[in-house]
Amino acid sequence: MRRAALIALAIACLFAVPAAGAGRADTPGVTATQILLGGTGPLSGPESQYEPVLTGAQAYFAYVNDHGGVFGRKIVYKVEDDSYDPAKTVQFTRQLVEQDKVFAIFNTIGTEHSLAIRGYLNQMQVPELFVGSGATSIAAQHAQFPWTLGLLPSFEGEGSIYGRLIAAGHPTAKIAVLYENDEYGTDLLAGLKRGLGSHAGQIVATASYEPTDVTVDSQVQQLKSAGADTFVIFALPTQAIQAFVSAAKLGWKPTEYVTSISIDPAVMQIVHVNAGAQAGVGATSTAFLHDPTNPTQLKSPGVLLYRQVMKKYLPNEDWKAVAHLYGMMAAYAMVDALKHAGRNPTRQSLLQAATHMNEINPFLLPGLKLTTSPTNYYPIGNTYLVRYLHGFWNVLGKPLKTS
Repeated sequence: MRRAALIALAIACLFAVPAAGAGRADTPGVTATQILLGGTGPLSGPESQYEPVLTGAQAYFAYVNDHGGVFGRKIVYKVEDDSYDPAKTVQFTRQLVEQDKVFAIFNTIGTEHSLAIRGYLNQMQVPELFVGSGATSIAAQHAQFPWTLGLLPSFEGEGSIYGRLIAAGHPTAKIAVLYENDEYGTDLLAGLKRGLGSHAGQIVATASYEPTDVTVDSQVQQLKSAGADTFVIFALPTQAIQAFVSAAKLGWKPTEYVTSISIDPAVMQIVHVNAGAQAGVGATSTAFLHDPTNPTQLKSPGVLLYRQVMKKYLPNEDWKAVAHLYGMMAAYAMVDALKHAGRNPTRQSLLQAATHMNEINPFLLPGLKLTTSPTNYYPIGNTYLVRYLHGFWNVLGKPLKTS
């Protein structure tokens, strides 16, 4: 309750602002030589596994700047550490807009965090672009909040894929679900039930967790005790690691499914260190990004570019952390939008560009594109099934629709 009250107070403070446009320059954050972007994310704290998303984007911007920038302007990306606390997201976003005068907010990490700031940013008519969420409310409420655009595939669509897969391939499954107690988790769970259809009654147990929970061990014990033979993990990386490890230590060997945001090779490395080499083997997920650790993708243009950028701009960071590559994918999309916003960009022209995308992004798996329209706020509408075997996530079949 205390955390919710702090968030509510911070949001209330956001709306104690002058009327949109009052006292502002026509194009804040844009000069003859630079474009200033702002963003927030967990550089520290329990979800700092997402830190590479931010540094990966910064590295790609540095690469673009060294190749002439955008119409001669260098991109400056100022990131504030919100420690994955939505109240801090609110605080720092206001600072970035009102004090630092950023052109746009880019790459906000987290559904709850993006929702906490979107009312303010839409009131101020500041683009909130390519946020790290696939929440239904962000895409479905675009008419009310047109300045906020997500980037991840639909959470509900992803959940539906797992439901259809289980119903078709394991029609007698006894399913247990671990999910985060917020819109991210409930969207995935709703999608799972929709995909299961008439098999939804085979969910024998669900258990939720709060992002502030120290462990999910008790939840995993509860789910195992329900007699489930199928374990669906709708959790952030920290909790997904705990779920895999806890299941292994309990001797529980269900068929496992895990959400796409928690399949970074670095995640699986930690799982193996703590629970043995067989933990997580055979798990199924979905993926839309190239994986630089996958031997079948090493020569793809996106992976070659990724390794080039990592070597020059992040030489001391772990190139196996695919979160870096996600950050570069998001930054590539932002650069594309900035180019299409014109030589003299405004916030309105940037929003226009971001909502009219048809982009082949080198960091996406083959056959996938970023496409948007004023009525389509899910840039990534397709994804692939992947299965964890032989130390990496193997791509299966053809792209599947998520939205």
